[in-house]
Amino acid sequence: MHFYQPERIQIVDSHTGGEPTRVVLDGGPDLGGGTVAERQYLLQQQFDFFRTAVIHEPRGSAVLVGALLIPASVPDCVTGVIFFNNVGYLGMCGHGTIGVVSTLHHLGRIHSGSIRIETSVGVVAAHLGEDGSVSIANVPSYRKVKDLEVDVPGIGNVIGDVAWGGNWFYLVRPSEQSISQDQIETLTNRAWSIRQAVNNQGYPEVDHIEIFGPAAASENDSRNFVLCPGKEYDRSPCGTGTSAKLACLAQDGKLAEGAEWLQESIVGSVFRGTYTWLDREAGVIAPLITGKAYVTGETLLLFDPNDPYRWGIK
Repeated sequence: MHFYQPERIQIVDSHTGGEPTRVVLDGGPDLGGGTVAERQYLLQQQFDFFRTAVIHEPRGSAVLVGALLIPASVPDCVTGVIFFNNVGYLGMCGHGTIGVVSTLHHLGRIHSGSIRIETSVGVVAAHLGEDGSVSIANVPSYRKVKDLEVDVPGIGNVIGDVAWGGNWFYLVRPSEQSISQDQIETLTNRAWSIRQAVNNQGYPEVDHIEIFGPAAASENDSRNFVLCPGKEYDRSPCGTGTSAKLACLAQDGKLAEGAEWLQESIVGSVFRGTYTWLDREAGVIAPLITGKAYVTGETLLLFDPNDPYRWGIK
């Protein structure tokens, strides 16, 4: 076992559009210096039991996304953050970043205005509005492959785009399929089968599947179902997934620079997305995602050395 043996870990829980974020304020392992990416690698290699203790049952649940706050290596960033979930680590997390900003505001560490946060895939800028809304200037996003056709066992041919929005997505071409809460089991099974087919076709980096359908509310542009790496669905519209969607829309000429896209989640929450071009020829955009988070609790996670499940049920 490691010298790091936590007895207490201080957390703040929140949700962004229904999707929970667990921010770890204190009690994590000493990861030394270096970039957030370097310290995330160290956490993964030497202290992964910290992740499972925070996220897995009996303290957590499979849907939780963790956010460990660490000092930033970039001087003008207010914090660094390492995102993780029930199966591993995330590059960037849109809903999680909104949750982090709202948590910092709840704690009195920041006020309305603009800040910068260092993640493992780069620095993101955020703006906290007077109304509590948070806008995230996400990492540069782009489409890698257009209209990739995959043969999915039990389903048939599926067509979609492979795109980067801070995580790798396969965005399934919109259809008339119902994107509703009573179809979650069906959508989960479908998305999982699609992911396996995409991975087997030569895209092992794709670990998020995004299925689209008509919005439930007339003022919104689209409704989505996003299956995350650990086979849990995103309750929010997914910040990195919306960024990937904006990149595809931009390249296809279906959404003008600066125009707003209202992305609805399967539970009805909405993110507002816009973009500016970074490199039109290469198809690279700078997405801006806006949503709201709400703090739901503050607590100490306790670790009894006699607890056989203190590192989580694996």
